[in-house]
Amino acid sequence: QVKLVELGGGSVRAGTSLKLSCETNENVFGWCRIQWHRQVPGKERELVSVDVRGGRFTASRNEAESTLYLNINNLNTDDTAVYYCAADCSRVGLGHYWGQGTQVTVST
Repeated sequence: QVKLVELGGGSVRAGTSLKLSCETNENVFGWCRIQWHRQVPGKERELVSVDVRGGRFTASRNEAESTLYLNINNLNTDDTAVYYCAADCSRVGLGHYWGQGTQVTVST
């Protein structure tokens, strides 16, 4: 069974930072490509592009805990969405899996 559990969402003020986590199985963490997506009501789900050089969206991993993190800096109201982690396990003959999502609401 594939485990993808997003944690860390909430209601925050614009200009602050937030760290979301995606807990998964050890095998999923090692075999699958895990990425963050987000969805605003009424809009299509979109991939969250992370910048390895820094910037507003950065990702990090904890190998020992099979957890992926998404750091969002300088939040603005446009970041209000449900954030999902998704696992693409096609390279090992499995499918695509989604977590249940975590709501992030940014207010001024």
